Amino acid sequence: MITRISFAATASLLALLAGCAVGPKYERPAVEVPAAFKEASLSAAEQQRWKQAQPADALARGRWWAIFKDPALDALQTQAMQANQDLQAAAARVKQARALLGRARADRLPELTTGLAANRQRTSEAIQGAADPGGTATLWRAQTGLAYEVDLFGRVASEVDAASADAQRAQALYQSVLLALQADVAQSYFLIRQLDGETLLYEHTIALRRMSLDLVETRYREGDISELDVARARSELATARAQALGIDRQRAAAEHGLALLLGRPPADFSLSRQPLARIPVAIPAGLPSSLLERRPDIAAAERALAAANARVGAAKAALFPQLTLTGAFGFESSELDELLRWSSRSFLLGPLVGTALSLPIFDGGRRQAGVDRARARYEEDVALYRQSVLKAFGEVEDGLSSLRLLGEQGEVQDSAVASAARAAELSKAQYEAGSVSYLEVIDADRNVLQRKRAVVQLDGLRAHEAVQLIRALGGGWDS
Repeated sequence: MITRISFAATASLLALLAGCAVGPKYERPAVEVPAAFKEASLSAAEQQRWKQAQPADALARGRWWAIFKDPALDALQTQAMQANQDLQAAAARVKQARALLGRARADRLPELTTGLAANRQRTSEAIQGAADPGGTATLWRAQTGLAYEVDLFGRVASEVDAASADAQRAQALYQSVLLALQADVAQSYFLIRQLDGETLLYEHTIALRRMSLDLVETRYREGDISELDVARARSELATARAQALGIDRQRAAAEHGLALLLGRPPADFSLSRQPLARIPVAIPAGLPSSLLERRPDIAAAERALAAANARVGAAKAALFPQLTLTGAFGFESSELDELLRWSSRSFLLGPLVGTALSLPIFDGGRRQAGVDRARARYEEDVALYRQSVLKAFGEVEDGLSSLRLLGEQGEVQDSAVASAARAAELSKAQYEAGSVSYLEVIDADRNVLQRKRAVVQLDGLRAHEAVQLIRALGGGWDS
Protein backbone atom coordinates (compact mmCIF):
# COMPACT_ATOMS: atom_id res chain seq x y z
CA MET A 1 0.00 0.00 0.00
CA ILE A 2 2.80 2.39 0.87
CA THR A 3 4.47 1.61 -2.45
CA ARG A 4 1.27 2.36 -4.35
CA ILE A 5 0.76 5.64 -2.52
CA SER A 6 4.36 6.66 -3.14
CA PHE A 7 4.07 5.82 -6.80
CA ALA A 8 0.82 7.78 -7.13
CA ALA A 9 2.37 10.75 -5.38
CA THR A 10 5.43 10.59 -7.60
CA ALA A 11 3.26 10.42 -10.72
CA SER A 12 1.20 13.40 -9.55
CA LEU A 13 4.35 15.38 -8.84
CA LEU A 14 5.76 14.60 -12.27
CA ALA A 15 2.51 15.63 -13.92
CA LEU A 16 2.55 18.90 -12.00
CA LEU A 17 6.15 19.63 -12.90
CA ALA A 18 5.52 18.75 -16.55
CA GLY A 19 3.23 21.75 -16.81
CA CYS A 20 5.84 24.19 -15.50
CA ALA A 21 6.94 25.61 -18.85
CA VAL A 22 9.41 28.45 -18.44
CA GLY A 23 9.35 29.81 -22.00
CA PRO A 24 7.97 33.30 -22.76
CA LYS A 25 4.51 33.50 -24.33
CA TYR A 26 4.74 34.57 -27.95
CA GLU A 27 2.99 37.74 -29.06
CA ARG A 28 3.48 39.29 -32.48
CA PRO A 29 5.19 42.68 -32.01
CA ALA A 30 3.30 45.79 -32.96
CA VAL A 31 4.40 47.62 -36.09
CA GLU A 32 3.64 51.27 -36.79
CA VAL A 33 2.12 51.51 -40.27
CA PRO A 34 0.47 54.39 -42.14
CA ALA A 35 -3.30 54.65 -42.27
CA ALA A 36 -3.20 54.77 -46.07
CA PHE A 37 -0.79 54.71 -48.98
CA LYS A 38 0.47 58.17 -49.84
CA GLU A 39 -0.03 57.51 -53.55
CA ALA A 40 -3.57 56.13 -53.20
CA SER A 41 -6.52 58.51 -52.93
CA LEU A 42 -9.04 56.95 -50.53
CA SER A 43 -12.60 57.89 -49.82
CA ALA A 44 -14.02 57.70 -46.30
CA ALA A 45 -15.65 54.35 -47.09
CA GLU A 46 -12.42 52.96 -48.47
CA GLN A 47 -10.42 54.03 -45.44
CA GLN A 48 -12.64 51.81 -43.30
CA ARG A 49 -11.20 48.84 -45.20
CA TRP A 50 -7.75 49.51 -43.77
CA LYS A 51 -6.52 47.64 -40.75
CA GLN A 52 -3.34 46.50 -39.05
CA ALA A 53 -1.84 43.95 -41.45
CA GLN A 54 -1.29 40.44 -40.12
CA PRO A 55 0.83 37.93 -42.08
CA ALA A 56 -1.46 35.62 -44.04
CA ASP A 57 0.70 34.31 -46.86
CA ALA A 58 -1.63 31.33 -47.31
CA LEU A 59 -4.26 33.60 -48.90
CA ALA A 60 -4.82 32.87 -52.57
CA ARG A 61 -2.88 34.97 -55.04
CA GLY A 62 -4.42 33.47 -58.15
CA ARG A 63 -3.04 33.76 -61.65
CA TRP A 64 -2.27 37.44 -61.21
CA TRP A 65 -0.50 37.69 -64.58
CA ALA A 66 -3.84 36.99 -66.28
CA ILE A 67 -4.65 40.72 -65.99
CA PHE A 68 -2.27 41.25 -68.94
CA LYS A 69 -4.38 38.92 -71.13
CA ASP A 70 -1.38 37.42 -72.94
CA PRO A 71 -1.61 33.66 -73.76
CA ALA A 72 2.13 33.48 -74.43
CA LEU A 73 2.87 34.79 -70.94
CA ASP A 74 0.41 32.28 -69.47
CA ALA A 75 2.27 29.41 -71.13
CA LEU A 76 5.66 30.66 -69.94
CA GLN A 77 4.44 30.91 -66.35
CA THR A 78 3.24 27.31 -66.47
CA GLN A 79 6.61 26.11 -67.79
CA ALA A 80 8.52 28.03 -65.13
CA MET A 81 6.49 26.66 -62.24
CA GLN A 82 7.02 23.12 -63.51
CA ALA A 83 10.73 23.17 -64.28
CA ASN A 84 12.50 26.05 -62.50
CA GLN A 85 15.37 24.64 -60.44
CA ASP A 86 15.39 27.38 -57.78
CA LEU A 87 11.73 26.64 -57.10
CA GLN A 88 12.43 22.92 -56.78
CA ALA A 89 15.29 23.68 -54.38
CA ALA A 90 12.92 25.79 -52.26
CA ALA A 91 10.41 22.93 -52.23
CA ALA A 92 13.18 20.59 -51.03
CA ARG A 93 13.96 23.02 -48.20
CA VAL A 94 10.32 22.84 -47.12
CA LYS A 95 10.62 19.04 -46.93
CA GLN A 96 13.78 19.37 -44.84
CA ALA A 97 12.06 21.72 -42.39
CA ARG A 98 9.08 19.39 -42.08
CA ALA A 99 11.41 16.46 -41.45
CA LEU A 100 13.08 18.42 -38.64
CA LEU A 101 9.64 19.12 -37.21
CA GLY A 102 8.90 15.41 -37.25
CA ARG A 103 12.14 14.70 -35.42
CA ALA A 104 11.33 17.34 -32.78
CA ARG A 105 7.86 15.86 -32.24
CA ALA A 106 9.41 12.43 -31.81
CA ASP A 107 11.05 13.65 -28.58
CA ARG A 108 7.59 13.78 -27.00
CA LEU A 109 7.35 10.00 -27.23
CA PRO A 110 9.38 7.29 -25.49
CA GLU A 111 12.20 5.64 -27.40
CA LEU A 112 12.16 1.85 -27.58
CA THR A 113 15.16 -0.20 -28.66
CA THR A 114 15.73 -3.90 -28.91
CA GLY A 115 18.79 -6.02 -29.50
CA LEU A 116 20.54 -9.36 -29.18
CA ALA A 117 24.04 -9.69 -27.71
CA ALA A 118 26.49 -12.35 -26.55
CA ASN A 119 29.27 -11.82 -24.01
CA ARG A 120 32.21 -14.17 -23.38
CA GLN A 121 33.63 -13.64 -19.88
CA ARG A 122 36.33 -15.26 -17.69
CA THR A 123 36.03 -14.83 -13.92
CA SER A 124 39.15 -13.74 -12.09
CA GLU A 125 40.70 -16.33 -9.77
CA ALA A 126 41.41 -13.57 -7.26
CA ILE A 127 37.73 -12.89 -6.57
CA GLN A 128 36.83 -14.18 -3.13
CA GLY A 129 33.61 -16.17 -2.96
CA ALA A 130 33.21 -16.58 -6.72
CA ALA A 131 31.17 -19.63 -7.74
CA ASP A 132 33.67 -20.65 -10.38
CA PRO A 133 37.00 -18.78 -9.93
CA GLY A 134 38.90 -18.67 -13.18
CA GLY A 135 35.95 -20.13 -15.08
CA THR A 136 34.82 -19.01 -18.53
CA ALA A 137 31.15 -18.58 -19.51
CA THR A 138 29.05 -17.20 -22.33
CA LEU A 139 26.09 -14.95 -21.54
CA TRP A 140 23.33 -14.49 -24.11
CA ARG A 141 21.10 -11.43 -23.77
CA ALA A 142 17.94 -10.30 -25.63
CA GLN A 143 16.56 -7.01 -24.30
CA THR A 144 14.18 -4.17 -25.05
CA GLY A 145 15.20 -0.76 -23.74
CA LEU A 146 13.06 2.25 -22.87
CA ALA A 147 14.11 5.90 -22.57
CA TYR A 148 11.79 8.85 -22.04
CA GLU A 149 12.42 12.44 -21.05
CA VAL A 150 9.71 13.97 -18.92
CA ASP A 151 9.22 17.49 -20.24
CA LEU A 152 9.26 19.14 -16.84
CA PHE A 153 9.92 22.72 -17.90
CA GLY A 154 8.81 22.76 -21.53
CA ARG A 155 12.13 22.18 -23.27
CA VAL A 156 10.72 19.61 -25.66
CA ALA A 157 7.55 21.64 -26.24
CA SER A 158 9.63 24.73 -27.00
CA GLU A 159 11.76 22.81 -29.48
CA VAL A 160 8.60 21.54 -31.19
CA ASP A 161 7.19 25.06 -31.37
CA ALA A 162 10.45 26.33 -32.85
CA ALA A 163 10.58 23.55 -35.43
CA SER A 164 6.93 24.16 -36.33
CA ALA A 165 7.62 27.86 -36.88
CA ASP A 166 10.70 26.98 -38.94
CA ALA A 167 8.59 24.71 -41.15
CA GLN A 168 6.06 27.48 -41.66
CA ARG A 169 8.89 29.89 -42.43
CA ALA A 170 10.28 27.49 -45.05
CA GLN A 171 6.83 27.31 -46.64
CA ALA A 172 6.60 31.10 -46.68
CA LEU A 173 10.06 31.34 -48.27
CA TYR A 174 8.92 28.86 -50.91
CA GLN A 175 6.00 31.15 -51.69
CA SER A 176 8.44 34.05 -51.84
CA VAL A 177 10.59 32.21 -54.38
CA LEU A 178 7.47 31.31 -56.37
CA LEU A 179 6.22 34.90 -56.45
CA ALA A 180 9.69 36.19 -57.41
CA LEU A 181 9.91 33.59 -60.18
CA GLN A 182 6.53 34.55 -61.59
CA ALA A 183 7.46 38.24 -61.49
CA ASP A 184 10.87 37.62 -63.09
CA VAL A 185 9.27 35.62 -65.91
CA ALA A 186 6.75 38.39 -66.59
CA GLN A 187 9.37 41.14 -66.48
CA SER A 188 11.77 39.22 -68.73
CA TYR A 189 8.94 38.55 -71.18
CA PHE A 190 7.92 42.21 -71.32
CA LEU A 191 11.55 43.26 -71.75
CA ILE A 192 11.88 40.99 -74.77
CA ARG A 193 8.65 42.37 -76.22
CA GLN A 194 9.92 45.91 -75.62
CA LEU A 195 13.14 45.12 -77.48
CA ASP A 196 11.07 43.59 -80.28
CA GLY A 197 9.25 46.91 -80.53
CA GLU A 198 12.54 48.79 -80.71
CA THR A 199 13.80 46.35 -83.35
CA LEU A 200 10.71 46.92 -85.48
CA LEU A 201 11.19 50.65 -85.09
CA TYR A 202 14.80 50.43 -86.26
CA GLU A 203 13.89 48.20 -89.17
CA HIS A 204 11.46 50.86 -90.34
CA THR A 205 14.07 53.57 -89.74
CA ILE A 206 16.75 51.67 -91.67
CA ALA A 207 14.38 51.20 -94.61
CA LEU A 208 13.57 54.92 -94.67
CA ARG A 209 17.24 55.93 -94.40
CA ARG A 210 18.18 53.55 -97.18
CA MET A 211 15.54 55.22 -99.37
CA SER A 212 16.85 58.62 -98.32
CA LEU A 213 20.40 57.55 -99.21
CA ASP A 214 19.25 56.44 -102.68
CA LEU A 215 17.54 59.78 -103.19
CA VAL A 216 20.59 61.73 -102.03
CA GLU A 217 22.94 59.72 -104.24
CA THR A 218 20.68 60.36 -107.22
CA ARG A 219 20.67 64.08 -106.60
CA TYR A 220 24.46 64.00 -106.10
CA ARG A 221 24.97 62.30 -109.47
CA GLU A 222 22.75 64.93 -111.05
CA GLY A 223 24.90 67.64 -109.46
CA ASP A 224 22.16 69.13 -107.31
CA ILE A 225 23.98 68.60 -103.97
CA SER A 226 27.49 68.10 -102.68
CA GLU A 227 29.10 64.85 -101.55
CA LEU A 228 28.75 66.04 -97.93
CA ASP A 229 25.05 65.16 -97.91
CA VAL A 230 25.84 61.69 -99.25
CA ALA A 231 28.37 61.09 -96.50
CA ARG A 232 25.90 62.24 -93.86
CA ALA A 233 23.18 59.97 -95.23
CA ARG A 234 25.52 56.97 -95.25
CA SER A 235 26.63 57.74 -91.69
CA GLU A 236 23.05 57.87 -90.43
CA LEU A 237 22.22 54.56 -92.14
CA ALA A 238 25.27 52.85 -90.61
CA THR A 239 24.46 54.31 -87.18
CA ALA A 240 20.92 52.94 -87.34
CA ARG A 241 22.22 49.49 -88.31
CA ALA A 242 24.73 49.51 -85.43
CA GLN A 243 22.05 50.51 -82.92
CA ALA A 244 19.76 47.77 -84.24
CA LEU A 245 22.51 45.21 -83.66
CA GLY A 246 22.91 46.48 -80.11
CA ILE A 247 19.21 45.87 -79.49
CA ASP A 248 19.56 42.36 -80.95
CA ARG A 249 22.36 41.70 -78.48
CA GLN A 250 20.20 42.83 -75.56
CA ARG A 251 17.32 40.67 -76.75
CA ALA A 252 19.53 37.59 -77.02
CA ALA A 253 20.73 38.05 -73.46
CA ALA A 254 17.16 38.58 -72.20
CA GLU A 255 15.97 35.49 -74.06
CA HIS A 256 18.78 33.42 -72.53
CA GLY A 257 17.84 34.66 -69.06
CA LEU A 258 14.19 33.75 -69.64
CA ALA A 259 15.22 30.26 -70.74
CA LEU A 260 17.04 29.74 -67.43
CA LEU A 261 13.95 30.84 -65.51
CA LEU A 262 11.99 28.20 -67.42
CA GLY A 263 14.52 25.52 -66.47
CA ARG A 264 15.67 25.09 -70.06
CA PRO A 265 19.07 25.49 -71.74
CA PRO A 266 19.20 28.68 -73.84
CA ALA A 267 20.09 26.66 -76.96
CA ASP A 268 16.69 24.90 -76.80
CA PHE A 269 14.55 28.00 -76.34
CA SER A 270 13.51 30.82 -78.61
CA LEU A 271 10.67 33.30 -78.48
CA SER A 272 9.08 34.56 -81.67
CA ARG A 273 9.30 38.30 -82.26
CA GLN A 274 6.29 40.31 -81.25
CA PRO A 275 6.40 44.03 -80.40
CA LEU A 276 5.05 45.07 -77.01
CA ALA A 277 1.60 46.57 -77.10
CA ARG A 278 0.68 49.25 -74.59
CA ILE A 279 -0.64 47.48 -71.51
CA PRO A 280 -3.61 49.03 -69.75
CA VAL A 281 -3.13 48.65 -66.00
CA ALA A 282 -6.23 49.57 -64.03
CA ILE A 283 -5.30 49.84 -60.36
CA PRO A 284 -8.14 50.22 -57.85
CA ALA A 285 -8.29 53.67 -56.30
CA GLY A 286 -8.08 52.36 -52.74
CA LEU A 287 -5.82 49.36 -52.18
CA PRO A 288 -6.47 47.98 -48.68
CA SER A 289 -3.52 47.17 -46.50
CA SER A 290 -4.78 43.61 -46.16
CA LEU A 291 -3.21 42.93 -49.56
CA LEU A 292 0.18 43.17 -47.87
CA GLU A 293 -0.78 40.22 -45.66
CA ARG A 294 -0.03 37.92 -48.59
CA ARG A 295 3.61 38.97 -48.83
CA PRO A 296 5.51 35.77 -48.06
CA ASP A 297 8.66 37.57 -46.94
CA ILE A 298 6.67 39.25 -44.14
CA ALA A 299 5.23 35.90 -43.12
CA ALA A 300 8.71 34.34 -43.19
CA ALA A 301 10.11 37.11 -40.97
CA GLU A 302 7.23 36.71 -38.51
CA ARG A 303 7.67 32.91 -38.35
CA ALA A 304 11.40 33.34 -37.76
CA LEU A 305 10.46 35.60 -34.87
CA ALA A 306 8.14 32.94 -33.42
CA ALA A 307 10.88 30.31 -33.71
CA ALA A 308 13.36 32.59 -31.92
CA ASN A 309 10.86 33.15 -29.12
CA ALA A 310 10.39 29.40 -28.69
CA ARG A 311 14.14 28.85 -28.56
CA VAL A 312 14.35 31.32 -25.68
CA GLY A 313 12.08 28.94 -23.78
CA ALA A 314 14.25 25.95 -24.69
CA ALA A 315 17.37 27.77 -23.52
CA LYS A 316 15.74 28.75 -20.22
CA ALA A 317 14.60 25.16 -19.65
CA ALA A 318 18.25 24.08 -19.69
CA LEU A 319 18.70 25.98 -16.41
CA PHE A 320 16.31 23.62 -14.62
CA PRO A 321 16.45 19.92 -13.69
CA GLN A 322 16.06 17.30 -16.42
CA LEU A 323 14.20 14.05 -15.67
CA THR A 324 14.78 10.96 -17.80
CA LEU A 325 13.07 7.59 -17.32
CA THR A 326 15.09 4.54 -18.37
CA GLY A 327 14.60 0.82 -18.17
CA ALA A 328 15.29 -2.48 -19.89
CA PHE A 329 13.47 -5.81 -19.98
CA GLY A 330 14.55 -9.01 -21.64
CA PHE A 331 16.12 -12.38 -21.21
CA GLU A 332 19.57 -13.57 -20.18
CA SER A 333 20.96 -17.09 -20.32
CA SER A 334 24.26 -18.91 -20.58
CA GLU A 335 22.67 -21.28 -23.09
CA LEU A 336 21.21 -20.03 -26.33
CA ASP A 337 18.38 -22.60 -26.41
CA GLU A 338 17.21 -21.43 -22.94
CA LEU A 339 17.31 -17.70 -23.76
CA LEU A 340 13.60 -17.17 -24.34
CA ARG A 341 12.32 -19.16 -21.36
CA TRP A 342 10.27 -17.32 -18.76
CA SER A 343 12.74 -18.24 -16.08
CA SER A 344 15.49 -16.41 -18.02
CA ARG A 345 13.70 -13.07 -17.82
CA SER A 346 15.52 -10.01 -16.44
CA PHE A 347 14.93 -6.32 -16.02
CA LEU A 348 16.94 -3.26 -15.18
CA LEU A 349 15.66 0.08 -13.85
CA GLY A 350 17.69 3.16 -13.14
CA PRO A 351 17.89 5.00 -9.83
CA LEU A 352 14.69 6.19 -8.13
CA VAL A 353 12.61 3.45 -9.71
CA GLY A 354 13.56 4.15 -13.30
CA THR A 355 14.27 7.85 -13.09
CA ALA A 356 17.42 9.86 -13.54
CA LEU A 357 17.15 13.45 -12.36
CA SER A 358 19.98 15.77 -13.32
CA LEU A 359 20.26 19.25 -11.87
CA PRO A 360 22.82 21.75 -13.20
CA ILE A 361 24.78 23.33 -10.37
CA PHE A 362 27.77 25.03 -11.98
CA ASP A 363 28.73 25.25 -15.64
CA GLY A 364 30.68 28.50 -15.73
CA GLY A 365 27.69 30.44 -17.14
CA ARG A 366 27.36 28.29 -20.27
CA ARG A 367 23.59 27.81 -19.99
CA GLN A 368 22.94 31.44 -19.10
CA ALA A 369 24.99 32.49 -22.13
CA GLY A 370 22.70 30.31 -24.23
CA VAL A 371 19.66 32.12 -22.81
CA ASP A 372 21.26 35.52 -23.49
CA ARG A 373 22.07 34.52 -27.05
CA ALA A 374 18.52 33.29 -27.66
CA ARG A 375 17.08 36.56 -26.34
CA ALA A 376 19.42 38.62 -28.50
CA ARG A 377 18.44 36.56 -31.53
CA TYR A 378 14.79 37.26 -30.74
CA GLU A 379 15.48 40.99 -30.54
CA GLU A 380 17.25 40.82 -33.91
CA ASP A 381 14.29 39.03 -35.50
CA VAL A 382 11.89 41.63 -34.06
CA ALA A 383 13.85 44.37 -35.84
CA LEU A 384 13.99 42.37 -39.08
CA TYR A 385 10.25 41.74 -38.98
CA ARG A 386 9.42 45.39 -38.46
CA GLN A 387 11.85 46.39 -41.20
CA SER A 388 10.25 43.93 -43.64
CA VAL A 389 6.83 45.50 -43.02
CA LEU A 390 8.20 49.03 -43.55
CA LYS A 391 10.01 47.89 -46.67
CA ALA A 392 6.78 46.43 -48.03
CA PHE A 393 4.92 49.73 -47.63
CA GLY A 394 7.81 51.58 -49.25
CA GLU A 395 7.82 49.26 -52.27
CA VAL A 396 4.07 49.68 -52.75
CA GLU A 397 4.44 53.45 -52.60
CA ASP A 398 7.22 53.25 -55.20
CA GLY A 399 5.07 51.14 -57.49
CA LEU A 400 2.00 53.36 -57.23
CA SER A 401 3.96 56.54 -57.84
CA SER A 402 5.91 55.01 -60.74
CA LEU A 403 2.77 53.86 -62.55
CA ARG A 404 1.05 57.19 -62.04
CA LEU A 405 3.99 59.22 -63.29
CA LEU A 406 4.74 56.83 -66.15
CA GLY A 407 1.14 57.17 -67.32
CA GLU A 408 1.45 60.94 -67.38
CA GLN A 409 4.88 60.73 -68.99
CA GLY A 410 3.53 58.48 -71.72
CA GLU A 411 0.82 60.97 -72.65
CA VAL A 412 3.38 63.77 -72.89
CA GLN A 413 5.71 61.58 -74.94
CA ASP A 414 2.93 60.71 -77.41
CA SER A 415 2.45 64.42 -78.00
CA ALA A 416 6.19 64.82 -78.48
CA VAL A 417 6.20 62.06 -81.14
CA ALA A 418 3.42 63.76 -83.07
CA SER A 419 5.24 67.10 -82.97
CA ALA A 420 8.55 65.51 -84.02
CA ALA A 421 6.89 63.70 -86.92
CA ARG A 422 5.35 66.95 -88.16
CA ALA A 423 8.69 68.70 -87.88
CA ALA A 424 10.31 65.92 -89.93
CA GLU A 425 7.73 66.31 -92.68
CA LEU A 426 8.31 70.05 -92.86
CA SER A 427 12.10 69.69 -92.95
CA LYS A 428 11.93 67.22 -95.84
CA ALA A 429 9.65 69.52 -97.77
CA GLN A 430 11.99 72.47 -97.16
CA TYR A 431 15.02 70.38 -98.17
CA GLU A 432 13.36 69.36 -101.42
CA ALA A 433 12.61 73.03 -102.00
CA GLY A 434 16.26 73.86 -101.33
CA SER A 435 15.61 76.14 -98.38
CA VAL A 436 17.43 74.02 -95.74
CA SER A 437 20.42 71.70 -95.75
CA TYR A 438 20.26 67.94 -95.48
CA LEU A 439 21.59 68.23 -91.92
CA GLU A 440 18.22 69.65 -90.88
CA VAL A 441 16.49 66.59 -92.32
CA ILE A 442 18.84 64.26 -90.48
CA ASP A 443 18.28 66.02 -87.17
CA ALA A 444 14.51 65.89 -87.63
CA ASP A 445 14.55 62.15 -88.49
CA ARG A 446 16.83 61.40 -85.58
CA ASN A 447 14.50 63.30 -83.25
CA VAL A 448 11.51 61.25 -84.45
CA LEU A 449 13.41 58.01 -83.86
CA GLN A 450 14.41 59.06 -80.34
CA ARG A 451 10.87 60.09 -79.44
CA LYS A 452 9.34 56.86 -80.79
CA ARG A 453 11.94 54.75 -79.05
CA ALA A 454 11.24 56.60 -75.80
CA VAL A 455 7.55 55.70 -76.17
CA VAL A 456 8.40 52.03 -76.62
CA GLN A 457 10.73 52.09 -73.62
CA LEU A 458 8.11 53.83 -71.48
CA ASP A 459 5.58 51.13 -72.39
CA GLY A 460 8.10 48.47 -71.39
CA LEU A 461 8.95 50.28 -68.16
CA ARG A 462 5.26 50.63 -67.34
CA ALA A 463 4.75 46.88 -67.76
CA HIS A 464 7.83 46.26 -65.59
CA GLU A 465 6.56 48.56 -62.83
CA ALA A 466 3.10 46.99 -62.94
CA VAL A 467 4.66 43.59 -62.24
CA GLN A 468 6.85 45.15 -59.55
CA LEU A 469 3.78 46.58 -57.82
CA ILE A 470 2.10 43.18 -57.93
CA ARG A 471 5.19 41.66 -56.34
CA ALA A 472 5.18 44.36 -53.65
CA LEU A 473 1.56 43.59 -52.84
CA GLY A 474 2.28 39.87 -52.58
CA GLY A 475 0.13 39.08 -55.63
CA GLY A 476 -2.56 40.68 -57.74
CA TRP A 477 -5.40 42.82 -56.50
CA ASP A 478 -8.23 40.97 -58.24
CA SER A 479 -8.83 38.29 -55.57
